[in-house]
Amino acid sequence: MATVRISNAASGLVVIDPQEAGTQGLSDAAPNIDTAVVEVAGGHLAWSLLGAHASPVAVLDDVARAQDWVWGLYGEAAAIALAEGSQRDVATSPAMPDLAAAARRLAFTLWAQRWWPASVLDGIPPLDADLLERDIAALVEQCDLLGIEENLTVDRVPETLGRAEDYALAAGAATATAPGGLVLARGIGGSDWRRYPAGLIDASDSAVSWELRRTGGRTVVMVNVVAAPGLRPPVPAHLQPHATVRAGDDTTEVELNLLGDNWFGEVAAPDGAGPALTIDIHVPGFGPTGAAGGDTRAMVRTLARRRLVRATSAIAIDDPDAPLLAEIAAAAADTDF
Repeated sequence: MATVRISNAASGLVVIDPQEAGTQGLSDAAPNIDTAVVEVAGGHLAWSLLGAHASPVAVLDDVARAQDWVWGLYGEAAAIALAEGSQRDVATSPAMPDLAAAARRLAFTLWAQRWWPASVLDGIPPLDADLLERDIAALVEQCDLLGIEENLTVDRVPETLGRAEDYALAAGAATATAPGGLVLARGIGGSDWRRYPAGLIDASDSAVSWELRRTGGRTVVMVNVVAAPGLRPPVPAHLQPHATVRAGDDTTEVELNLLGDNWFGEVAAPDGAGPALTIDIHVPGFGPTGAAGGDTRAMVRTLARRRLVRATSAIAIDDPDAPLLAEIAAAAADTDF
């Protein structure tokens, strides 16, 4: 039997936190990219995909509404403690384990819709959006007690899935620049997935490349970013990515344009530009600021690859971690990617 801690947060929220490894930070307002979240009646539930905990962290803004399902996920003792307004540790076991498993699976499916690390460069195929919607619809029905909205949507860019040959030039084009001039410095890196909608940028940590070039009497920075698999123009103007070029305390920004399978932009170099130049890819006004760890992105890619391999195996349909329809289709098409 597990233990949860019921506590009041400074913001007036109530938190139910399983006392298990991997739950740290799950009640934060801006969860990390490895956090699967589902909005429910009276609050939301969160799991770390990289942690081993089965029970979610619950963040409640309406305890009365949440009581409809708390007993099902955490057991009667937790529901009673919550009703009493107690702040204490409670031994707990889900009264409805099938509901708990379906809720976790739904959270993962919603996570995959937003964070699946599709990448031409890393060889991770995208998940079919229509199949994901089918998975979500079925799971929402199974989780009816949680009071989940039926029309769950995730910000993403419309895509057209293609085959590997459609992207054959992507890796090479990622470092292509206009001819002529003197290259003063160059670099390759990744981007913070939280800073733009899904389906816009390749998830690889080598998808962003830049050159500092002296040409025509000007010093410019040329930025290339590999587009997400399947991205096709036109991209709405409000989703056009930008690159912030930073050299020490000096910055400049350029809007990127989609050319083939890459985003490209050129801008006058900021003062002091050199080999230590940094590039931040983002859609203005989208997502949190601040750096996100590359180690977490690497672990998410490992998780995605492991699930694709598992999707090719025979697994019981009632296994709570059985592959999604979209994962099965992606794994089957992997040789064409």
